[in-house]
Amino acid sequence: MAKYYDLNKMMNPKSVAIIGASQNTNKIGHIIMQNYISMGYGGKIYPVNVNAEDTILGHKAFKSVLDIKDSVDLAVIAIPAKFVPQSLEECGKAKVKSVIIVSSGFAETGNADLQDAIVSIAKKYSLPVLGPNCLGVMDMYSRVDTMFLPSFKIDRPSIGGVSFASQSGAVGSTVLDLISHENFGLSKFISYGNAAVIDEADILNYLAHDPTTKVIIFYIEGVKRGKEFIKVAKEATKLKPVIIIKGGTTPAGSQAAHSHTASLAGSHQAYEAVFEQFGFIKAQSLDEMLYFAKIFVTQPLMTKNRIGVITNGGGVGVLAADSLYANGLQLAPLSDQSKSILRKVMPPIVNMTMPMDMAGDADDQRYAAAIDTLSNDPSIDALMVIALFQTPGADSRVAATIIKYGTQNKKPLVVVSPGGNYAEAHNNMMESSGVPVYPSPEDAAKALAALIKYSEYRSRWVHSDAKDKNNKKDQQHNK
Repeated sequence: MAKYYDLNKMMNPKSVAIIGASQNTNKIGHIIMQNYISMGYGGKIYPVNVNAEDTILGHKAFKSVLDIKDSVDLAVIAIPAKFVPQSLEECGKAKVKSVIIVSSGFAETGNADLQDAIVSIAKKYSLPVLGPNCLGVMDMYSRVDTMFLPSFKIDRPSIGGVSFASQSGAVGSTVLDLISHENFGLSKFISYGNAAVIDEADILNYLAHDPTTKVIIFYIEGVKRGKEFIKVAKEATKLKPVIIIKGGTTPAGSQAAHSHTASLAGSHQAYEAVFEQFGFIKAQSLDEMLYFAKIFVTQPLMTKNRIGVITNGGGVGVLAADSLYANGLQLAPLSDQSKSILRKVMPPIVNMTMPMDMAGDADDQRYAAAIDTLSNDPSIDALMVIALFQTPGADSRVAATIIKYGTQNKKPLVVVSPGGNYAEAHNNMMESSGVPVYPSPEDAAKALAALIKYSEYRSRWVHSDAKDKNNKKDQQHNK
């Protein structure tokens, strides 16, 4: 057996068999097949149902995967648990390349023998098997969607650079919906449920080397192969940011995790130590996980912590200063040259100190001058732009100005924009253009702090690797 399963055939299949496909719109197999069609999947689809007579959703149906004469890259099994072992055995005989079992009713409900049976069959045929008790996968590039959640109930995200793996299907589907709402794009989603065969180490290894994945977010309840996971994590976090949130960190949560996916949650302290040592970005909530993801996928890394703040509301600027301090960041000084430039374009009421309050009537011209000047100030490492769209001067021209600079800036730039419908409309404009927007200075400061902490971790590894290479060269030279 390979050390890590290759998930490429699962994520980019040229042909898919849906075992349990049905004309009945209430059946999971029907929803999965409909989702494949709705997503615009371009490969071959083979519906499989023992009671099939003719076609299902316009595709020729088969009674068994063994009846399909063509090669099958992926089989999605959505039938009652007691029939799954036989179906999996048929997949093995048919030389199917990979399998996803979305059916539940295995170890998570006490049927450990049934789960052991599918593990045994998977090993017999060296089959990569995801699940059981999962939602399966979504790949925005290959248009694969095995989720049995109707598209009218959960928004599908746009194409992007974030990949999300979740042990829990419920957390997974919720976060997918939120990613769509937050307007940043998805590359891949993997829900792996009981992890009977393919586990966390396989998934992390795959996503770490996936070229369309820029940032990984991971929800776990427990890790099956601790040593392998650590080994993969050490490599993965050198390549790209890995944001992690762990369920089951309390005795009550640990018990819930065991009954949910039959996971052993393990020592919270041990997980914390591993996450800290190997550069994971730890999120304490689902909101935090999303806030971290969107800064990492849109903004450059930075290792210094001097933040320039501009605002059109003094009180929110004060809160920003407090938030920066609380998260170990500095309010950047404004250089004399920047002050000189800004005094020429700002009204006299604007005080040249940080946070720089441009007053409640600040318009797009003031925002443009301030962002441009602070972006070129060498004493400032990143910008927090507070845009209160409730004020007279803040309108779509301010949003367009922030987009112009926010998508070209070489320094990280985050926006703080709390508010209702009017603010939300402009926030959507900015976020869909790739500018991260936060509802409060606290959330933005936490995201900036996470960006700096991971940047420092990456920088240490780059220097360490360069030092090792030089030492090896010296050793070879001295031989």
